[in-house]
Amino acid sequence: MPPVTDDAPLLDDLMPWSVAPLRLGRGWVVAPDARTLRARWAALVGAEESAREALFRPSRARTPHSSVAALPGQRTGTARLAREAGPCPEPVRLVHGPFDEQWLLPDHRLLDAARPELWRVADERQVFAVEQGYVPRAAGPALLVTAALPDGRSPAGRPGRIRPLYRRPGGREPNVAPGLPELLAGRYGTGVTPEDLLAWALVAARPSPAWCAVPLPADPAVWAAGVALGRRMRDVQLRGARGGERPRLPGGRRPYVRAALPARPRGLAYDAGDEALLVGDGGRISPVPAEAWEYRVGGVRMLELWFERRTGHAEPGTLEAIGPAAWPQEWTSELLELITVLALQAQLESARPDLSGAERLTRTALRAAGVLPAPAAARRPASVLDREEEGPEGQLALL
Repeated sequence: MPPVTDDAPLLDDLMPWSVAPLRLGRGWVVAPDARTLRARWAALVGAEESAREALFRPSRARTPHSSVAALPGQRTGTARLAREAGPCPEPVRLVHGPFDEQWLLPDHRLLDAARPELWRVADERQVFAVEQGYVPRAAGPALLVTAALPDGRSPAGRPGRIRPLYRRPGGREPNVAPGLPELLAGRYGTGVTPEDLLAWALVAARPSPAWCAVPLPADPAVWAAGVALGRRMRDVQLRGARGGERPRLPGGRRPYVRAALPARPRGLAYDAGDEALLVGDGGRISPVPAEAWEYRVGGVRMLELWFERRTGHAEPGTLEAIGPAAWPQEWTSELLELITVLALQAQLESARPDLSGAERLTRTALRAAGVLPAPAAARRPASVLDREEEGPEGQLALL
């Protein structure tokens, strides 16, 4: 899809508060399974002081002697990591780049830039919109959504931005430009919710050097159809979270394991004639629609990237080298679901409306209506003062 170069609003106009991607600082704090993270933690805290320093992989932002507060909502130690001997923090789900659900050790002492403002608003109501890095002429969506905390990584190009749908926990204070829902409701003759706006953005967002552009239609019928399509797209990407159903292809199209995957698969290939995914030496999954195999974000094929992150070699003696001895069964289940998600996402994207010749609501029109520019306060995190947070060395954090 070509970049939008007209007067279309940016997502930055419509959802003003955004947060930069997480900067983890060390790769071993993320893994495709929680057991691996517990084993890495045990190896770290069980090492002698000099070895612990090397295993940790210090950076300018974090060393084993850094003193930092706990992440909001996480019960982890705040003593310096050099003295830590306690149990492993409970791993949490992390969306590690587009469509890749992994696990993270949610310990602020381990993360260079964890973005605490995101953790404060991450709850059972929150949905995160994640802009994908702009790569000229590369295939792929400009915008995706997750229920789990995203790290905002892009497989290619510069990182995007993370935009929570709500500025406060409990689904309070939508992250929407003040006055925009009322303006759109008047144009379309129906109520416009924050969820409607996000659904439309999923369908209409287009890549742009200035982040996502989101054309707004003047026609109420185009808006209604796009919102309905976007809600289906959102449900597929959320994979059953937030009250939806887990994505499923029709019975005759559901992927199954036709030949068992090897214990340590070393390659991934696609047999277009049989619609089969070939996993290592002898593993076979089918049917796998070509749309799922070819699905790309930032020009990078998602199935290949997902597989590489689980089978790539790590430097011996590092914490990254600690992992499963054999391919876990849950990875196979996650691979089948990912195939389903990508196939459904591709189908929905093919139904996007063509807005190239349609009348639109432009940025100029939004400025004339007083919606733009959004006030400076709407671009800053809201104050969240209804929960205590532990500061360094067990002190109460001041917010």
